[in-house]
Amino acid sequence: MLAPNHRATIDATLPVVAANATAITGRFYERMLGAHPELRNLFNQGNQASGEQKQALAGAVYAYAQHCDTPAAIEPLLNRIAHKHASLGISADMYTIVGRHLMAAIGEILGDAVTAEIAEAWDTVYWRFAGELIAREAVLYQDAGITPASFLREYEVVERVAEGDVAVSLRLAPTDDAPPPAFKPGQYVSVQVELPEISLRQLRQYSLSDAADGKTLRITVKREVGDDARPNGLVSTHLARHAETGSRWLVSNPFGDLALDTGATTPVVMVSAGVGVTPLHAMRRHLARHQPQRRGVFVHVAAHGGRHILKRELDAATQIDDLIVYDAARSEDRLGSDHHHAGRFALAEHAATIVRPDADYYLCGPLPFMTAQRDALLGQGVAAKRVHFEVFGPDLLTATL
Repeated sequence: MLAPNHRATIDATLPVVAANATAITGRFYERMLGAHPELRNLFNQGNQASGEQKQALAGAVYAYAQHCDTPAAIEPLLNRIAHKHASLGISADMYTIVGRHLMAAIGEILGDAVTAEIAEAWDTVYWRFAGELIAREAVLYQDAGITPASFLREYEVVERVAEGDVAVSLRLAPTDDAPPPAFKPGQYVSVQVELPEISLRQLRQYSLSDAADGKTLRITVKREVGDDARPNGLVSTHLARHAETGSRWLVSNPFGDLALDTGATTPVVMVSAGVGVTPLHAMRRHLARHQPQRRGVFVHVAAHGGRHILKRELDAATQIDDLIVYDAARSEDRLGSDHHHAGRFALAEHAATIVRPDADYYLCGPLPFMTAQRDALLGQGVAAKRVHFEVFGPDLLTATL
């Protein structure tokens, strides 16, 4: 528990910090990356450009400040951050750098309003937050048999397959004699890419898109097209252009808290859109191979058949009912069958098929899509603890102000 004076100070200052949170985290990144430019390698440049990174950090710090006496209340958030950090090789000493620049940013943005008492209380909260994450990350590293200094391993592309108009699947095999690590369906790996045009080395997470075979790992990379808020996906474009058969890449161990409970027998409902299909497709493939009797529903929403990533593997034998929705279907798309539909997807319209009181639900896709599906499920009476999701990028679904 926080000391009573610290708890009172945090409660009294939370509204002010919340009102200035993104300004504080924006200044934090400016300070830290200015002093430690080598850390730019750890941060997605698109998320930095769009402001999503600072929003997510602000939301996470705010959430922890609210619940630091009862961290179980934000267990999913803490686990999600710890898994992401482990996939990036974050070490305990990096938290000292972060703490120094975060506290300095609070002082710069709030000025004289930050008394010694307020600074002490927020510093205490930060180190409680850091301690939670350091402990969780230490367990992840230990369980994986790696350290932050040895979290990457060399793999070779042994198969490359185009996935419709927008993506490519890459099957990776370790270049040493050892098998790849085991993983849970739904987890991801980080891939390291050198980007000489901007003098950066970037790590990006990609979901494993097939069930484990004990020999290889497979990722599916969508070429991300930018907009006014963010540039084109630098890493996805680089991989799509250069990850040919025989090329070699450094890859992390699998991590991620969105993982199918392979020991359960309860129904599974998987709802995805776009490239969000990748972790859920791995779950579906696992069920087809290892639990073919387990029932459930697999829902995927795409613009049309050409944008339906991993469409070619949809026919694997399974007890899972498929519901495929194309919201801008083309004349050549196969429609009219029991499991293919055209038009905008609304979960409530399919509630009789999708909503099962004893099921576990897994969501992945663009943030507005996941928010809508989660809200619809909760509105149908599904318990929040049964709804699991994966966010590609900063978690703006959990960590909100």
